[in-house]
Amino acid sequence: MLSKCCSSSIPTVYFKRQLSFPPTPFHRTYSSLPLTQLTAKMPISVATHFTDPHSTHSFYSNALKVSAKMGFLPQGKQLHAHMIKFGFYNVLSLQNQILNVYVRCKEFSDAQRLFGDMRVRNVVSWNTVICGVVDCSSNNRLNLYLGFSYFRRMLLEIVRADDITFNGLFRACIELDDFVISRQVHCFIVKVGFDMNSFVGSALVKLYATCGFVEDARRAFDGILSRDLVLWNVMVSCYVSNCLAKEAFEVFNLMQLKGLKGDEFTFSSLMSLCGTLGSCDLGKQVHGLILRNSFDLDVQVASALIHMYSNSESINDARKAFDGMAVRNVVSWNTMVVGYGWHGDGKEAMQLLRELLEAGFYPDELTLASILSSCGNLSATSEVMQAHACTIKLGFEVFLSTSNALINAYSKCGTILGAYQCFSSVLEPDLVTWTSIVCAYAFHGLTKEATKLFDKMLSYGIWPDPIIFLGVFSACNHGGLVKKGLHYFNLMTSYYQIVPDSEHYACLIDLLGRFGLLDEAFNVLTSMPMEPGSNTLGAFIGACKVHKNLGLAKWAAEKLFALEPNNPVNYTLMSNLYASERLWHDVARVRKMMRDRCNSKVPGYSWIEIAGNVHTFVSSDKSHPQALEVYVILGTLLRLMKVDNHIFNVNTTSDSILDDCALKFPG
Repeated sequence: MLSKCCSSSIPTVYFKRQLSFPPTPFHRTYSSLPLTQLTAKMPISVATHFTDPHSTHSFYSNALKVSAKMGFLPQGKQLHAHMIKFGFYNVLSLQNQILNVYVRCKEFSDAQRLFGDMRVRNVVSWNTVICGVVDCSSNNRLNLYLGFSYFRRMLLEIVRADDITFNGLFRACIELDDFVISRQVHCFIVKVGFDMNSFVGSALVKLYATCGFVEDARRAFDGILSRDLVLWNVMVSCYVSNCLAKEAFEVFNLMQLKGLKGDEFTFSSLMSLCGTLGSCDLGKQVHGLILRNSFDLDVQVASALIHMYSNSESINDARKAFDGMAVRNVVSWNTMVVGYGWHGDGKEAMQLLRELLEAGFYPDELTLASILSSCGNLSATSEVMQAHACTIKLGFEVFLSTSNALINAYSKCGTILGAYQCFSSVLEPDLVTWTSIVCAYAFHGLTKEATKLFDKMLSYGIWPDPIIFLGVFSACNHGGLVKKGLHYFNLMTSYYQIVPDSEHYACLIDLLGRFGLLDEAFNVLTSMPMEPGSNTLGAFIGACKVHKNLGLAKWAAEKLFALEPNNPVNYTLMSNLYASERLWHDVARVRKMMRDRCNSKVPGYSWIEIAGNVHTFVSSDKSHPQALEVYVILGTLLRLMKVDNHIFNVNTTSDSILDDCALKFPG
């Protein structure tokens, strides 16, 4: 196919068939070279007839660049063979480019063989090998150390390193998280005079920032006199990644005094910091600077704005920033969808997901996991099923994060069968997957299934963590399996050497208390290695209520009131205990304490999804449009349960309230 370049006198040929080279002055006939992919990516001028070494060298150079960039390994090998055949193999610049092709395509054996055969190696050759080993060996520590081995050989051959060499070595230090080697490389660059180089300095600051050595990063930054914008951004990012807001803005202000206004990376970092801190006021000030410098049109900055407002509980402002974007990419769409997910607005997240797909973009696994989480929290079964269908259609069910979110979502929607089916479809479940299904069964009171799955996980050799033990303890609590719960507690502490925290002790106390072992629960509470928290004391009071031990309950309540004097839940717990014993004077006293010490208690609520709509209710709620019908049914059920003796220990007060609401509801 023949098309025109910018210059009308030089047409450009795009070859679709095998590329054949015409005879050269060296009187050799070139064989056919199948480079269909390569020629499709690389225009070749008609003026290039391969009749002189210069044009042939230029062709090889361009072809190797394309092969390295696109990862065309077979084409790179064919070019390599062609160069050997026609006498261009010992050209150093071309050898370096072939080496780059092998490194970029992760053919390390061929790269090492070629590197060993090179008669002459310059700094580009060494940098190609060192940086290639570092960039392609993030999961292989031995290969990363191989980069330093090449660096030592480079010094022995008296080849002077440059800024690219040290940048590659610092990246290796970050991957290895080896502070000792990092210090050694830092000392070396000081000795050879590269400590004042802005490019090397940026890599050094990033190294110390990643390792958490903020003061060392600042010293390296202060030692560089000529600082470019990249170096300033790295220093700001250092403080941002370590959540040091004051220092980050001090560097930003100093940067502006030096005449640098910042770029999209600067403002994205600052917005990320404001979002992490949840500081909407500070974020709005940065937003003002962004508007003043016209960076609000940048997609990266606008996405950071959405993220900041979402994290700062300002989802409406996040939506305004999203709606104000002239151009959106998949990151900005996903950020807004995830923002709705964090705020539990599953329906809005699903609506935005539909708009995202209609706009021709595709969500990632994080987006779908966030939507599933928010829909699960709302028990919005229909939305969960829609998101599940979208997950399968887009092929994201292979991601563990999405599968784990599906298990949790179905569990919270009450569909334990759906949760187990999602678990069964995972080929290689990780610890989070096992934890999700064990906790799902525990949440639904299916003790036998939860413990059976936990034992199965252990048989596969998967090492448990404290979270999954909480799920198992919860299952044992629901099923009253005291011996099995104690067995798992001893297994956690003795065999797996996991130090229990207050939540584990709360589960243990609740387990013993439910079974009537109040003395044993009291001994656990008083012998804990840490001071009892509100969860452990609350669990103990709950056990005392069940077994009517008012004395121990009062003892625990005094500690609980002292620990959290402003928490209304604690007073409600004790008030209900007194009410169950019909000690109305004590009920009034505790209620008065709650009014004096606490703000108004936010009522708990329940909800149910019917035909895609979520209906919420609070205690004695009469605001629902169908409240009359609801209370009539509740009253009928209550009377039927009384007749069948299915209600034991019903609080008289709540009983009368329900009857009153059911029978005397104003029409």
